Amino acid sequence: MHSSARPMTALEWAMLLSLSALWGGSFFFNEIAVREVPVFTTVAVRVGLAALILLAVLRLRGEGLPRGAPVWLAFAGMGLLNNAIPFSLFVWGQREVASGVAAILNALAPLFTVLLAHLLTRDERLTPARALGVVVGFGGVAVLIGPPGPGEMDASLLAQLACVGGALSYACAGLFGRRFRALGVSPLGAATGQVIASSLILAPLALLIDRPLSMPLPSPAALGALLGVGALSTALAYVLYFRILSTAGATNLLLVTFLIPVSAILLGTGILGEALAPRHLAGMVLIGLGLAAIDGRALRALRPRPS
Repeated sequence: MHSSARPMTALEWAMLLSLSALWGGSFFFNEIAVREVPVFTTVAVRVGLAALILLAVLRLRGEGLPRGAPVWLAFAGMGLLNNAIPFSLFVWGQREVASGVAAILNALAPLFTVLLAHLLTRDERLTPARALGVVVGFGGVAVLIGPPGPGEMDASLLAQLACVGGALSYACAGLFGRRFRALGVSPLGAATGQVIASSLILAPLALLIDRPLSMPLPSPAALGALLGVGALSTALAYVLYFRILSTAGATNLLLVTFLIPVSAILLGTGILGEALAPRHLAGMVLIGLGLAAIDGRALRALRPRPS
């Protein structure tokens, strides 16, 4: 696997842009589905459909799922942190905030990851550039959310904080997921195992809380959104993610973080008619600058090279 930030080929750029569109599209699909389908049902359908597709992909590749309690406990933890909790928080948040705003807040995950890695690990310490990136990025969150009015704690503020919580859960999943390398689980096997585990967590919650079997059948648009978020934004996105990871490397793959809000905003404004306030765009710029400082490539490019 390549880890250096080498220039990507045209095919790798095409895959990266496709992945950003798929993950940015998840916010678009959520925005449509949540108008008719309750939160836990939306997320349960998403991970359940993805689990079926990824299982089929594993079979086609001649791979099987690992066995043993330690591996499946790890799948349960990863399914909770990387799927069940963040998917639910973002879908719940999108009942009140635009898909573009949710996608911008989703970009906080790398900032949380850098901070948690510094606090909880010994091999990834904060450098001055990364510390600056964290400060600038969280400053962008403050600008995006804006100060609440006197005695104000409205639904929009709570929804945005839920999205911040979803990004934090993704960061925790990134640190938790390191154990799969030691367990000898393939990346695609880990993805399949976690969506199966999250399906087993979310299906009972949806049945008990949402009672979807007593609901009227959603519209074709909502059903299409559920199909899209499960098959495209989850199953296909995972397959594409690991393909890019194996060819272009983890460093180049980080670029997708910058592209997801752009694709989500284009879909939200172009199709759903959403409008972002100036503070949302200003917050996105600051979060992007924070991510650039953490990534480091822009800073290295600006340094004078020795003759």
